[in-house]
Amino acid sequence: MTVAVLRAYRRFVVVAYQFLPLLLAYARDRRRYLLFGGPRQVSSERRRKRARSLLQSMLTLGPTFIKLGQLLSTRPDILPPEYVEEFEQLQDSVPPAPWPEAQQVLEAELGPVEEAFDAFDTEAISGASLGQVYIAEHDGRRVAVKVRRPGIEELVAADLKVIRFSLPLLMRFVDETRSFSMKTLADEFAKVIREEMDYSREREMLREIGSNLREERGIRVPAVVDERSTDRVLTMEYVPGTKISEIDDLDALGIDRTALAETLQRTYLRMIVEDGVFHADPHPGNLAVQDDGTLVFYDFGMSGRVDPFIQEKIVEFYMAIAQQDTDAILDTLVEMGTLSPEADREVMSEVMELAIADARGEDIEQYRVQQIVSQVEDTIYEFPLRLPPNLALVLRVATVVEGVCVTLDPDFDFIDVATTYLREEGYIEQGAREAIEEAGQQMNRTTQSLFRVPPKLEGVLDTMDRGELTVEIELPDDPPLARRLAARLIYGILLAFTAFSTVLLYAFATVEVAAVGAGATLLLVGLLWRSFRGQSGIRAKPQFTRQNLRQRRDE
Repeated sequence: MTVAVLRAYRRFVVVAYQFLPLLLAYARDRRRYLLFGGPRQVSSERRRKRARSLLQSMLTLGPTFIKLGQLLSTRPDILPPEYVEEFEQLQDSVPPAPWPEAQQVLEAELGPVEEAFDAFDTEAISGASLGQVYIAEHDGRRVAVKVRRPGIEELVAADLKVIRFSLPLLMRFVDETRSFSMKTLADEFAKVIREEMDYSREREMLREIGSNLREERGIRVPAVVDERSTDRVLTMEYVPGTKISEIDDLDALGIDRTALAETLQRTYLRMIVEDGVFHADPHPGNLAVQDDGTLVFYDFGMSGRVDPFIQEKIVEFYMAIAQQDTDAILDTLVEMGTLSPEADREVMSEVMELAIADARGEDIEQYRVQQIVSQVEDTIYEFPLRLPPNLALVLRVATVVEGVCVTLDPDFDFIDVATTYLREEGYIEQGAREAIEEAGQQMNRTTQSLFRVPPKLEGVLDTMDRGELTVEIELPDDPPLARRLAARLIYGILLAFTAFSTVLLYAFATVEVAAVGAGATLLLVGLLWRSFRGQSGIRAKPQFTRQNLRQRRDE
């Protein structure tokens, strides 16, 4: 048996010790006395208490599980909202490893420290779950050197094996839909954490995003020092600044916090909607402000891409929220794959209306996107779905950025800034032009149909006049239903004929003659209406109704 497997088994015991009490509690939720008894009702407060306990276990287990908790905070399709809210508190606040251990990693990549750098401060300025940052000098300028945490590769490999071992057990505590989501989450997590440990990928993302934002005023992205960067070491220019959440320090510098919040939001809108590549970890520890108000971005290990289809739908989503158009909101969520098409639209519309109402500030035009997204996430949990990974990152970015903006300015109007940005960049006008073009195309098709119908109708009338009209209909075995369908079909044909004839008579004959046609038309309308008054012979049972929703919740 290999050393890696033995390490994974030892790690499995440690993880099981941390999680076993919670697993027993979940088992008792299904059967009160484990082997027998009915299910228990779990209150929101109890779920929150369990979420806090699970959060502490993740902190105890270290880097891999901290990253897992951060990823779970973006997946409301897997966890109840209480867990999502608690896991959102997870940030990379792990004490740095001792310098001698980090030095081994650094020198294995770049050679002796004194040869690679002009000077090097061995006290780390920050520690994260997967790496730590030092200040050094290179070619006469200060640089920040990010070094992968010593031994992290072996720990992550063992923890990923533990997660794989644990999946069959965990799936016994969730329904079939969420068990599929958990399997895909495990695959996604393995990919995400390996990408974040790969500093060459972070270097490329840092370079690409920095290039996209180079011409933006008031934005600073550190430049990469390629000759001192590898897969395990990332060296970039050192850009100091005040942490964006230090409100008193920002006020002392005379920073316009409202303008700063607007800059932050507009920058993320540009990254997501226009550039298609974005910094995905905007918590206050990764955002700083220079003395002149320039906004600085740190740590691009967690970053993502958005394909053009999702970009288009995000624009439509913002516009629908701004217009309080719940139908458009639901349509966009369905098209993005975050809402089931089978969901009861009436119920969902009410959820959207309540979310928008809750999101309004004292001014009726004010909104709180974080609350809206939270309501949507709660609903997503009730209607189990699997969020596309990068879309989950986009949702997380939206909530975190809105929280930072409200910290800077409690009256910040997130939607107003977003709408203004989309208008200035031409997205709203483009959407209006596309709508007008689509309407024009529809009108063109309708006009063509109007010109095609009269000749066809004339042919039908000629056939009727010659007594050669034959109608062939297959009717069901039910005679009363067949009679009703036949009557409706005949009334409909005659009504279309008399209505069209009345219009022609009114245009080209006397009013008295047209009145006769109008009378016949009204008579046929009455007969057709009467045919629908009886009990309908075709009924369908809704697949998803309020009653079914309540039953599912009770179950």
